[in-house]
Amino acid sequence: MIMLLVRTSLLAIIIGTPAAYAQEAVGPIIIVTGKALDQTKGDPAYGSVEIDRARLTSEASGRIENVLADVAGFQQFRRSDSRSANPSAQGATLRALGGNASSRTLVLLDGVPQADPFFGYIPFSAIAPERLSSVRVTRGGGNGAFGAGAVAGTIELNSAGRADLPDASLSAFYGSNNASELSAGVATNLGAGFVTLSGRWDRGDGFFTSPIATRQPSDVRAAYDSWSTGLRAVAPLADGVEIQFRGLIFQDHRTLRFAGADSSSEGQDASIRIVSRGLWQVDALAYVQARNFTNVVISATSLRKTLDQRNTPSTGLGGKIEIRPPVGSDHQLRIGADARLSDGMLFEDAYSAVTGLVTARRNAGGNTATFGIFAENDWKIGAVTLTGGLRADRWTIDNGFFAERSANGTVVRDDKFANRASWQTSARVGALYPASDGFAVRAAAYTGFRLPTLNELYRPFTVFPVATRANAALKVEKLRGVEAGFDIRPADDLSFGATLFYNRLNDAIANITIGTNLRQRGNVDAIVAKGIELSGEAIFGEVAISGSYAFSDSKVRASGSAIALNGLSPAQSPRHAANATVRWSPSTGAVFSATARYVGAQFEDDLESNTLPSALTLDSFAQIPLTKQVALTGRVENIFNKAVVTRKVDTSIDLGTPRILWIGLKFTTR
Repeated sequence: MIMLLVRTSLLAIIIGTPAAYAQEAVGPIIIVTGKALDQTKGDPAYGSVEIDRARLTSEASGRIENVLADVAGFQQFRRSDSRSANPSAQGATLRALGGNASSRTLVLLDGVPQADPFFGYIPFSAIAPERLSSVRVTRGGGNGAFGAGAVAGTIELNSAGRADLPDASLSAFYGSNNASELSAGVATNLGAGFVTLSGRWDRGDGFFTSPIATRQPSDVRAAYDSWSTGLRAVAPLADGVEIQFRGLIFQDHRTLRFAGADSSSEGQDASIRIVSRGLWQVDALAYVQARNFTNVVISATSLRKTLDQRNTPSTGLGGKIEIRPPVGSDHQLRIGADARLSDGMLFEDAYSAVTGLVTARRNAGGNTATFGIFAENDWKIGAVTLTGGLRADRWTIDNGFFAERSANGTVVRDDKFANRASWQTSARVGALYPASDGFAVRAAAYTGFRLPTLNELYRPFTVFPVATRANAALKVEKLRGVEAGFDIRPADDLSFGATLFYNRLNDAIANITIGTNLRQRGNVDAIVAKGIELSGEAIFGEVAISGSYAFSDSKVRASGSAIALNGLSPAQSPRHAANATVRWSPSTGAVFSATARYVGAQFEDDLESNTLPSALTLDSFAQIPLTKQVALTGRVENIFNKAVVTRKVDTSIDLGTPRILWIGLKFTTR
């Protein structure tokens, strides 16, 4: 199916359409944008944050997850980035609605959900910042189109258009620990459309994740090796109508702490989108994702393989159609439907830590799906903008199973789980009132929901020494939230915003301790998060200063068998997060920037028995043009080599990225 999508899109580009070429011959060329329909009319009521291309391409680490950390409150389950984290722990969330590794934030790339169909993690290593034009982050639930999963917010990644990209680009970096980063891309006009092809390869020997005081001879560096190749093509179908194709292939290999503790992830994604900007505006999208994951667990005592998660194939299929009828200049009505289907299985072998022989062979998996219809309207009444939306989703969890056999093939377990299905409604409303020039107040309320992932339902896992069981009976998470805030812009170069929020995630899925070094996924009554978010920017000629801060008071509400968690903070959920960036862009074309990030203390586990201390890090970036096409670039991560604790179980500790120095050249031509 992926090859069919590729061939169909390339055929449209190469052959073109009669309307497009007729116009090229006798009149002006039809210009395509490669963008989605405008969605900014009512969204200011929800306090969205924008990250521009200049920031995306000047991050010291060169990694998208660290750029997203500019939005205070954004976090992955652990503090590691996509070089030293286990991929399955890279779920994205906002507003301290954490507690496990799944994504509670809906991450979209050109409208396509990026969460892995089986695990729910985001393949950050495959999302190269240089391929993007901008990012928009909306904290809070209830996104209209593709609303399922947006319980903590929505992150919209937008691919770079032709105007953003040079005809050819090449960058090569060398860094500490024998690290290298190579990126290349070409972009060309093709008829009235354009095609871009890009590739990126990252590798490094990595760093020791264990502190030097406790390091053992068996510890090895967290080596990584990843690559991705992306193809994007945009062509006109008629005046005001364009077809957009995007394809991505990626692989990622990592080693975590012990020799042989290797993980890998891979994917092949394709999507086709048709956007019409006529009187009746239409956005139609279809996509397919094929993913896989492997992981080997090594015993910290015997250094033998104890688990080989050798194969976890999964598939995601989906699409949406959104129609905006002409209802007058004071309204923007959006009606449509969307669907997402996920299926996956795991194949794993358990080994004895003493003998190294197979003790069990396991196979599990299932299917989940959501089918939604939605309607939203943005209504401008004088200076006031009102926005509201309602959606209804039919969700299903089907064909769940877990099978286990002994080494000689004897059936130990053969569980078939009941199919489940129901309807879930969600809504959001908001208002924006510009009280005066440069001052606006806003308020919003919303609901949302998230299905448990196949990983949460059916896959047990171990992060030594703690084992976590799956739970096929998990309920759907349901969010209710309200927020209010204001935005001040006393001058074009000065802005400040503040938001107060209260979010309650009912039936939140958590990893609940049920014994010594033993947990099980389960639903707690709720996670309640309330707090304040601040952001600001000031531009003084060639110097720009921006920053954000989030205070999140997040608590678990639990009863019954999980009563011990009541009143505690969710795992991996800091109360404080802040960052600030200073950027100097002199007229010579050079760029200099420094970014400080602070993350407060947080608890490793649900019982608050281990604390990860707060951390303050400083990064820097400098780019100096040598010619019109060539620039010398230097980057430093964690300048002061701050020890950032990412995992702590008693005396067993893992650390995050130490100081890394990069030097490289960038070549561009237009």
